[in-house]
Amino acid sequence: MRRLLSIGFALAAALGAAEAGAQELTGTLKNIKETGAITLGHRDSSIPFSYLDDNQKPIGYAMDICYKIVDAVKKELKLDKLEVKLNPVTSSTRIPLLANGTIDLECGSTTNNAERQKQISFTNTHFLTASRFVSKKSSKINSIDDLKGKPVVSTAGTTNIKQLTEANAARGLNVNIIPAKDHAEAFLMVETDRAVAFVMDDILLASLIAGSKTPDDYVISKDAFSKPEPYGIMLRRDDPAFKKVVDAATAAVYTSGEGQKIYDKWFTQKIPPKGLNLNTPIAAELKNEFAKPSDSPDPDSYK
Repeated sequence: MRRLLSIGFALAAALGAAEAGAQELTGTLKNIKETGAITLGHRDSSIPFSYLDDNQKPIGYAMDICYKIVDAVKKELKLDKLEVKLNPVTSSTRIPLLANGTIDLECGSTTNNAERQKQISFTNTHFLTASRFVSKKSSKINSIDDLKGKPVVSTAGTTNIKQLTEANAARGLNVNIIPAKDHAEAFLMVETDRAVAFVMDDILLASLIAGSKTPDDYVISKDAFSKPEPYGIMLRRDDPAFKKVVDAATAAVYTSGEGQKIYDKWFTQKIPPKGLNLNTPIAAELKNEFAKPSDSPDPDSYK
């Protein structure tokens, strides 16, 4: 009888512990456990981060990272299977759809800054962009100082043309700044030798080069007009349990060397659907970030 009672108490304790464990789940993890599903927000044309292939399937660098997070969530919740729902987002809808619970993660090219962190959270940085210039290799322009007295184009109304204007004044470059109506017109000016360089976000320059008639003719500067700006996967604020799982998952990917492999797949090799190669090797700053993952919105922390 005593033995039966002991077994009964042990079972009751085990069941109580299990119930307590289940009750401990809150926020996103609780919702995922209850529904058996996680929803990823994706972009339709943010190449190579998150975009649609020929079959209208979301693919990309950020998508690959998000699927690693999904694996970690599935393991954390001890689920046999976890349904992945895909929901398109835009620049204007991504934060509202995350805040209202429509999506659980935003997989794209969203800049992590202090202003956005008042509304949502970011996991560890997966990319760093900066304002640089593209020029023809034949021009032999290797630094910002080499632009002295030359015609340089940037797109009107962007932060990039503002940065170029500020650098022009601060360094006394005497650059002839040409405003273009859009990125395509600006790149065409370099292509047709009406400008020696085009100042813009480096990753955008890489995609323009990849889509040009003669990609090998161009080079992106090492010199930058801005500090590194971090991109991160977004998640809801004030959900520490979910953020802990997501941060651990991304940190494991980056520190293990897997992050570099995923990076190379999307930035140094041919990517679908057109077989473009962005030819953008990983920068030293991002290598350092992968070695010591951070979700900091401060550009100075990535120098």
